[in-house]
Parts: sequence; structure tokens; C-alpha cells
Amino acid sequence: MGIVEEAHNVRVVGNGEKVVVLAHGFGTDQSVWKHLLPHLIEGYRVVLFDNMGAGPTNPDYFDFERYSTIEGYVLDLLAIMEELRIKSCIFVGHSVSSIIGAVASISRPDLFEKIVMLSGSPRYLNDADYYGGFEQEDLDQLFDAIRANYKAWVSGFAPLAVGGDMDSIAVQEFSRTLFNVRPDIALSVAQTIFQSDLRNILGLVTIPCHILQSTKDLAVPVVVSEYLHRNLAGESIVEVMPSEGHLPQLSSPEIVIPVLLRHIRILLNDEAMILSCFHRCVMCLS
Repeated sequence: MGIVEEAHNVRVVGNGEKVVVLAHGFGTDQSVWKHLLPHLIEGYRVVLFDNMGAGPTNPDYFDFERYSTIEGYVLDLLAIMEELRIKSCIFVGHSVSSIIGAVASISRPDLFEKIVMLSGSPRYLNDADYYGGFEQEDLDQLFDAIRANYKAWVSGFAPLAVGGDMDSIAVQEFSRTLFNVRPDIALSVAQTIFQSDLRNILGLVTIPCHILQSTKDLAVPVVVSEYLHRNLAGESIVEVMPSEGHLPQLSSPEIVIPVLLRHIRILLNDEAMILSCFHRCVMCLS
């Protein structure tokens, strides 16, 4: 195992010619894919890893300057793919990792067959002609809460993000992975993600993108998925799922896993799939 693989707890499992890379979002780790992974290992070579700063990684490796922008994570992703000698992959990114994958594809489009974006957003702050879901005051309060009492913040944030109460298994799982992150690292990562604005790079992303979004998501309004669809340079498709929360692969696996599998397996030029997705989006939004 190489240095990069070890630092990111890289695992490669499954059998198959095609490679699927699974990338998690803020406050989670590779375990967030536990409901999806069993369905992939028979047909794909699956790569899982932890973003730097996630609980299972060594906090001594976290470089606050490097990870003050999304670019630090982009370089990590490309390094992992290079060390594993991946020539092409289906990239599945949750939350910020969907955008990390999109940025990485700009410099290395040859490495990406397609990108499946789950709950992704290029910007979380509202702007004059853009609704991201948050005002700066909202984010300032979020950062202050992390600084003041991380444990209390996790206890309040986890159920809001997942869309359930503290007794739900999904909320408990997200709370566990959040608690595993060192508080100062969690604050730094949250600031990097929530203050980022990657709208300007969307027109450079030529890889086909499958945009999947919950009907109700605290962090990413449904209109963001349409914004991505309109502004990505390559082919893209949106499917709005009848799920709630920012981690639907944990909270609603019975809904989300079949959708993820369909988008992993089917090409964008499949007209029947496109019409089917359009019908589901209309039903969810009506």
C-alpha cells in the first residue's frame, strides 16, 4: 500500500472491469456507503477512501492551509487515482465530494467516465440571482456553535441534516462520524465547504453528470440541482427523489440505493431512462 492510500484508508473491493469510486461528504467517512457497497462488489472494482480530516484519518496529516480550499481535496483525489493506476472510473460523490470530483475532471477528464452527484452544491450562500439555502448570518452562527460547544452542536445538527430524531439509526450514525472528527478540524472543513463558491467552474465540466437530490434537504435546496443541470458544460440529468435529508443513502436507503444503482449502470443516452427520471422529478415536485 502506498503512502497516499494509507493516509486515506483506501480500500479496493469487488470484482469487475469497471471502477467505481465512492467519495463521502462532510462529517462522514467511507462507512456512509454501507448500504450501497454490497450491491456493487459483484460487478465492479470499488474504491473507497476517507477524505483528510475525517475521523478515521490521522489528524496530524491535516494541513489547515492545504484544506482551506476545495483544491486540496481535489489534489488528494487525483493522487489516490494515480497511485491506484485508475485509467477511468464512475465517480459517485456525496455532498462536497460531488463538486470535488467535478473540479478534478476538468484537469483529468480521461479519468472520469461519468460523475454521479448526490446532494451536491457549487455554493451554499445565497446571492443576488442564486439561492443556495443560507445567508452569511446563518453560517456565522453555525461556525460559532461549533467553536462554543462541539458536542452540543453535533447533537443539534445531526438530526437537522439527516431529517430525523436522535433515536433514528441514521442520525446516530451521522452523529458517530461527526464526533470522530476533531473539533478544530471540523470547523476548518465546515468553513472551507460552506464558504466555497465553485459556480464559475461548472462551464468547464464536460463529463456526463447524473444529479440526484432529495425533495427536502436542509443543506441543498432542490433548485440547486436545476442550477447544476443548466450550467454544467457536459450532458447532465436530474432526478429528484422522494427522500428527505442531506444523507439519504443513510436515512432512506430503500429509496436511494436503487436510484444510485440505476444511474451508475445506465448511460445518459438512454432515452427511456431520461424520460423515466423526468417523470419521477415531476411527481416529487408536484
